[in-house]
This record gives sequence, structure tokens and C-alpha cells, in this order.
Amino acid sequence: MQTRTAVLHAVGQPIAIETLDLAEPRSGEVLVRMRAAGVCHSDWHLVSGATQHPLPAALGHEGAGEVIAVGPGVTRLKVGDFVSLSWAPACGECFYCLHDSPALCERYLEPIWAGVLFDGEPRYSLQGQPVYHYCGLGCFSEYVVAPEPSCVPIDPRVPATVAALIGCAVTTGVGAVLNTAHVQPGSSAAIFGAGGVGMSMVLGAKLAGAARIIVVDREPAKAAMALRLGATHFVHADGETLAQIRRLTDGRGADYVFEAVGSPAVQEMCLQAARPGGMIVLAGLAPMGSNTNLPGAVLTREEKTVKGSYYGSSNPRRDFPFLASLYLEGLLDLDSLITDVYRLEQINDAYAQMLTGQAIRSVILFDENEARIDRRARS
Repeated sequence: MQTRTAVLHAVGQPIAIETLDLAEPRSGEVLVRMRAAGVCHSDWHLVSGATQHPLPAALGHEGAGEVIAVGPGVTRLKVGDFVSLSWAPACGECFYCLHDSPALCERYLEPIWAGVLFDGEPRYSLQGQPVYHYCGLGCFSEYVVAPEPSCVPIDPRVPATVAALIGCAVTTGVGAVLNTAHVQPGSSAAIFGAGGVGMSMVLGAKLAGAARIIVVDREPAKAAMALRLGATHFVHADGETLAQIRRLTDGRGADYVFEAVGSPAVQEMCLQAARPGGMIVLAGLAPMGSNTNLPGAVLTREEKTVKGSYYGSSNPRRDFPFLASLYLEGLLDLDSLITDVYRLEQINDAYAQMLTGQAIRSVILFDENEARIDRRARS
């Protein structure tokens, strides 16, 4: 079959909409008709060259859709299932899966970075030449063939836009708070970056019962939304950032500091923003080959802990349905994360808007009917 897909042909070039050939799902794979896909900075790292990946690549790793066909050996999914896509499929059998770290799965790590599925081949092609899957998905596409472990069924009452964000930003942000840091009630949290991941951290910190939730961003326009989602304070990212955080935390610094930017300079500032004995959680993806200076003497003398958080230390099969249930119960305001909706052919406009720093999360919708459903759900 054929499918219209957003493809990056070379670093620095605009994203092109191509009509690709898509092979049928093979053993352990399913065919998904996409309904929505989130516009995430991680895909842009391929465009900028900050992340190295085989090209041409079908972009998109944060999505939701409906299973319309299953390959041999598929046991957990059936035609008609509404699924959020996980960009970290897990075998369930390797060392990391058995130790509740499926995002670090050994079996899928190599094919994911090679842009192929588990048998070593992509399912996309253009004029007979391979087009590689970003994150084993490439879901800026009308249709995608994905491994069964990448597809997690969730409640169909969840709007497709929200289900897409659960597939990356929400799980990464809320998970960093609940799974990685285990934020305690009554504590203080400083969050650097007010995009989709950072704002999801705000929701997670509120859910955990943090007493002070301080959001730091260079865009003052995001202050109102941060406060609406549960932040207690908004601090403009400037030369006075650290002084303001200390003023808001009795002169000590925050108990927990979260980084959702992917900048070594910001990561270094996070170390200074944490109190002695505090925890720094790095969830942003810094450019490959970059270095962050975190002085060992400070870590030792001030007993600070630095933790990485990859995909919110999540287990998607457990956490996606859980987050969806919190949304349906009114405990996670995920609708407010969505600031703009675009069509697939507007994807370069969506990324241009993202790069202004003013959007929280934009979403690609794949048909007008879906847009009408989404508007009703969010009203």
C-alpha cells in the first residue's frame, strides 16, 4: 500500500511530504491508521543534525491511531484497538525488561537506532529505496507498520490528540516526577523548560503533592499556562534565575530540579538550583557529543544526586493506561498542553512555530473529521 509521510532526506533540509510504499506487517507487527501525531523537539534534532540517524528517515515518534491489520504471531492486539505508540518497544525478557527498565531494552536498542524493525529492514520505501523509521515508528504518516510492543491499547474515550501526547511528552514528564524522582508531598520542585515535557512535569509535581512548583523558561508568555496547570511560581530565565529560585525556597534551593531543555548550560544551572542533598533529574536530550560539566566536588560536599530520566523511567504497558485513566478522571489536564493543530502538509509550519518557543505542544491531525472530534472533546 501507499501512505503520505513526512520524510527528512538530508540534515538541514525542509521536511518533505512523500508518498511512500509501505510493506505489509510481518511477524509480530501491526498496521496502524494514524489519527494524531505530536510535534516533538526530538524529531527536529535529526533536521539540525544534533541526533545522528540513517537518512532518508520517516519522522514522527509520538502518535496514536487504530490497528487495522495484524501480522502473524500478534497476540495482544486486534483489529479495531485504539493505541498510543511507544518509541521504546520492549521484549519483556532481557535484563533491563526484567528489572522494570523496559525503555533500556537490549533487544530493540540496535534496530531502533538503525532505523529498521526487528528483522533488520524498514517497511517504508521510495522508488525502491529504503526510508528508515525514526524510533522504529515514523508516525508522521497516514499509516505505519510498528512492532506489537510499540502499540499500547488505551481507553477509546481519550481524544487522539491526548493519546498521542501520552506516547511521549506526558509519559516523559510525569514519569520523571513520579517514577524517576519519586517527588514527595510538601516538597519543592524547580522545572527548567516549559514545553510539552516541562509542562507535563508540572502536572506530575502537582499530582505528587509538591508544595512549591517553580517553572523556569525564557518565554514570559508561558507563565499564565504554567500557573494554570499547577505551578506556584514562574521565573524568567535570565541572570537572576538562581537567586529567585533560592528566594522561593528559603535560601536553600529546590528539593528536586528537573531539566527538560536538552542544553548542557541549562543542565549545569540545574545543579546550582538544587539544595544540598537535593536531586537533579535530566530528561532533556542534549546534542550527541556534547558535554555537561557537573563538578564532582560539589556533588560530594553537597550530597547532590544527578539522575537521568529516559522516557520517564516508564513501563508503557503499565503507565499509558494509567495516565489515560488520570486524564479521564480529571486529574491530568492534558488538553491544555495542546496549543496548535496542523495538517500533515503543514509540518514545516508546525516546527517553525515550535522553534519560536511559544508553543507547548502542537499536534498533526490526519483528517478533518478527527479535527471536529478533537474540538468537541476539548470543549
